[in-house]
Amino acid sequence: MSSILSGLQSFLASPGQKAFVEVTEAKGSTPREAGAWMLVRPDAIFGTIGGGQLEFLSIDKARELIAKNEATGALDIPLGPEIGQCCGGRVALSITLMDETKGAELLERAARQDARRPHVYLFGGGHVGHALAEALELLPLNVSVVETRADALAGLPETVTARLTAVPEEAVREAPEKSAFVVLTHDHALDFLIVAEALKRADAAYVGMIGSKTKRETFRRWYLKEAGGSDEDAARLACPIGGSELIDKRPAVIAALTSAEIMRALGQGSS
Repeated sequence: MSSILSGLQSFLASPGQKAFVEVTEAKGSTPREAGAWMLVRPDAIFGTIGGGQLEFLSIDKARELIAKNEATGALDIPLGPEIGQCCGGRVALSITLMDETKGAELLERAARQDARRPHVYLFGGGHVGHALAEALELLPLNVSVVETRADALAGLPETVTARLTAVPEEAVREAPEKSAFVVLTHDHALDFLIVAEALKRADAAYVGMIGSKTKRETFRRWYLKEAGGSDEDAARLACPIGGSELIDKRPAVIAALTSAEIMRALGQGSS
């Protein structure tokens, strides 16, 4: 996914006055949490505070401030019958016109958000690896594909990091904490080595390996006997990726279900 920072820089550099809309308080069931924000200009928006009537009202209010050149405004909106949005909670919004100081603050904030994005490492650039890279690229993640074959890295999305190395397990050791590792190389022996390295990372948010229940059991026996692993660590491995109930094994389908599995695991590890 392209960075928040780069998109924000482009939007701020575009012509026209802009207004900053932020959720300052969210009570009950609401589309977004406190701190969610968006930018509004007369002809475009950047970001979202959740969509629906809540967002439409905030856009109208922001454009009203721009038209009147009023520095600040606010909305306190009960969701439900009043605006036809059935969440049932209540949202308070602050709206301010952008200036250089606010723009600099927002750029710093976007840079911090980019830096906090979880890292996902895909080991293998085959059909499923490419499909998974394309699916994950749409999400707020830092995605890398690690390969031993140069030709397998061709055609990846521009925002996905391609890493060519003869020793892919080094990428596991160098990864930030709470990273996710998905192993789907062309070689089962290499799969096993990378997974064993990933399972050494007690801080890993997710470790997955493409394959069947039989491959998982073969790995478990090898892991316990040859790699000195434990049943407890072996149980952390997601294999097959995407869920054991998966019937349709087309790459795009595996990628969609695995992406959801990874995002659930990353969400459970977030604070």
